[in-house]
Amino acid sequence: MKIRVLNASLEVIQGDITEVDVEALVTPANNHLWMGGGVAGIVKSKGGEGIEKEAVKQGPVKIGSAVMTTGGALKVRHVIHAAAMGQDLKASEESIRTSTQAGLRLAEEKGIRSLALPAIATGAGGFSPYVCAKIMLEETIEFLTNTQTVRQILFVLFDQKTYDIFKEELGKMFSSGPK
Repeated sequence: MKIRVLNASLEVIQGDITEVDVEALVTPANNHLWMGGGVAGIVKSKGGEGIEKEAVKQGPVKIGSAVMTTGGALKVRHVIHAAAMGQDLKASEESIRTSTQAGLRLAEEKGIRSLALPAIATGAGGFSPYVCAKIMLEETIEFLTNTQTVRQILFVLFDQKTYDIFKEELGKMFSSGPK
């Protein structure tokens, strides 16, 4: 599902975030920026341990913040590490909201034009994909109404269930019928 928000596009797709054609991708992170399991583990295994080493040098960081590294061996030039969790790997509505905002702001500051995001903290973090979809889509749509640089955002969801949840939530936000 793809929608336009002013001069940018927002699309929800199912797939592997490490395989999409964008300048940068966001990976969920803990505040020490270690890349263990979930999306971060896949990014590290496909992109190389250098991504994690570069990230860890910038940590620890405050939960709700984000840092950027190179993309290593990935197709993307940059990886944005959105710290939505502490070392306990627990996320909250607030940490998902603030880390999403931080990741989007960092992309804008660094002149990124295309960006891919996963469902932050719904895998290793165990957070509800329903609540995550609502928070992340709200923040992304708000961001796109003010961005000067970012022109394409993809939500890349690995499994069918999470993809369906994000697609449904985006549909609700842009439906023209009664709520």
